[in-house]
Amino acid sequence: MAVMKFEMEQVLGYRREMEKLRKLEFAASKQKLERAHDDLRREEELVCELTERFRCRHHELESIDEVRMYAAFFNRKRGEMKNQKEQIEKLDTIVDERRQDLLEASKDKKVLESLKERKAKEFRLEMEQKERKFLDEISIQKKVDPE
Repeated sequence: MAVMKFEMEQVLGYRREMEKLRKLEFAASKQKLERAHDDLRREEELVCELTERFRCRHHELESIDEVRMYAAFFNRKRGEMKNQKEQIEKLDTIVDERRQDLLEASKDKKVLESLKERKAKEFRLEMEQKERKFLDEISIQKKVDPE
């Protein structure tokens, strides 16, 4: 029996590999985004904890230098958290881009897979027709050639 050869098998293989690569890129960018969110949450928790400590201790502070030290620390932490939020926004954009790339790669692969399936179906139908024709010829030859 004849075997179907899909002419675009190499292209389909390439598209499958591209989809895998896009999945990995998407997963990596999503992980980075989650880590950035976790880092921001930890920073916010730390600032809340230290703010509470400051509120409890601010009557006990003996010098203006200690107050300035706390103020400088909180200013620095606010700046770091602002930078972290900006980083999260950038990472969020990257995740969206990777998601779109993955969707595009999946669509490209599915187009070729459906083409391959359609070609395989056409091939099977053609083989069935040839087989029927062959069997019809055999049955006709048996009727014509009665021994």
